[in-house]
Amino acid sequence: MSLASPLTRTASQTLTEQLAERFADRIRNRLLAPGARLPSVRECARQQGVSPHTVVAAYDQLLALGLVEARRQRGFFVRQEAPPALRGREAVAARGAPAPRVAPAAAPVSTVLAAKPADASTLIRGMFHRRSDKPQPGMGVLPPDWLQSTFMPAAVRRVTTTAALQEFSLQYGDPAGDAGLRRSLAHKLAGIQLEVGPEQIVTTVGATHALDIVSRTLLRAGDPVMVEEPGWAVEFARLEALGMRVLPVPRRADGPDLAVMQRYCEAHAPKLFVSVSVLHNPTGYSLNPASAYRVLQLAQQHDFHIVEDDTYSHLASAHATRLSVLDGLQRTIYVSGFAKVLAPNWRIGFMCAAPPLLERLQETKLLATLTTPALLERALAWCIDQGQLRRHVERVRVRLDGARARAVKLALAHGCTLAAEPAGLFGWLDTGVDTDTLTQRMLDKGYLLAPGSLFHARRQPTTLMRINFATTQEAAFWKVFSAVRDKG
Repeated sequence: MSLASPLTRTASQTLTEQLAERFADRIRNRLLAPGARLPSVRECARQQGVSPHTVVAAYDQLLALGLVEARRQRGFFVRQEAPPALRGREAVAARGAPAPRVAPAAAPVSTVLAAKPADASTLIRGMFHRRSDKPQPGMGVLPPDWLQSTFMPAAVRRVTTTAALQEFSLQYGDPAGDAGLRRSLAHKLAGIQLEVGPEQIVTTVGATHALDIVSRTLLRAGDPVMVEEPGWAVEFARLEALGMRVLPVPRRADGPDLAVMQRYCEAHAPKLFVSVSVLHNPTGYSLNPASAYRVLQLAQQHDFHIVEDDTYSHLASAHATRLSVLDGLQRTIYVSGFAKVLAPNWRIGFMCAAPPLLERLQETKLLATLTTPALLERALAWCIDQGQLRRHVERVRVRLDGARARAVKLALAHGCTLAAEPAGLFGWLDTGVDTDTLTQRMLDKGYLLAPGSLFHARRQPTTLMRINFATTQEAAFWKVFSAVRDKG
């Protein structure tokens, strides 16, 4: 059932069945996270335009399915654990690892407290399982029409001639990745002053795969890891699944909170720091040189590695401050990819590190995936070498600049304030209302938001939300947003 479809009595389904199906669909797809409270009976009846009796009957069906639980004098809540009928691969994955111990920045860092991780699948499922033809403000990628090109099909045709197809398909490729692509990447990285040879690069199945390889190589279950907060919901969930102790570091405009990092280092001896130095997700912040030098000093003094996720490098200035450039990959591991600006489904990423560490990273990749598909890697190398990628990125950046200006103007006109200076693909806005509740109300209008709670290690109510500038530059969304928010 479409998120935006109205409830209408039909011969095949009653209003009660339709409403129950709508909530069941959201729960199974994690659009309503475990522990989330359903609207009160009266509020739901008003929102959906049905009688309270219909809502009560629908909630009873959800209770019978084991999807929700009733709490006396508090209402109905999504069950924390999947019911027996739903247990299987998804339920096992959800239960797979013990919950991490998470230390909030505001609490004394001498004690690491148990906490619930952000529900990353809420964001992922909503982004990649489209339920409406409307532009989605919570999306993490550029719209498909922004990425359309003629050079990508041409690149694929070049590497899928009969001879090339047999060469790439009938034998395993180099475990480090296609040699041609690694040469192209080394040349490209010189443009941001990161001087590496092809032998210091290993390709991966996207940047997320690279981050996972780093974690599995350097960490063991229970190890403390510093992660910027707010931060990428998937990173919190991924580390939690590996059983790591997550230490949230508040992210500021100039970089991570150095005082909190210092206290973590003294109290917990963390093994790793995960950072998005440039065009940080979700705030758009970029690291300044003074903070970068201090972070590197802490890494040297307290013997931890830094993985620098430069996923948004294509949208940033070549002269932006990067830890890997300043450090020369002594304690840093540089990670990036091409999903954001070129082809999300090609899943090509890479990592760079000092030779001794790179051997260990490549060994982890080898044990997990053997190698990566050389066909698309060689096609990407052609796109880089011919200048097609560079020209494409220039067009995207110009288009994004215009979209950002329009989206910011509309957001301000509809009562939002900027929680961070707008930059890059994402905007970090204060809506003035609880965005978890607002997200559920906007689902009925066909829009999926990215509420601020998803970007914290411990999910907590917030009035912040992340928007994608490319999908929020039209007035239609903001009119609906304003009406739903103000209706309360």
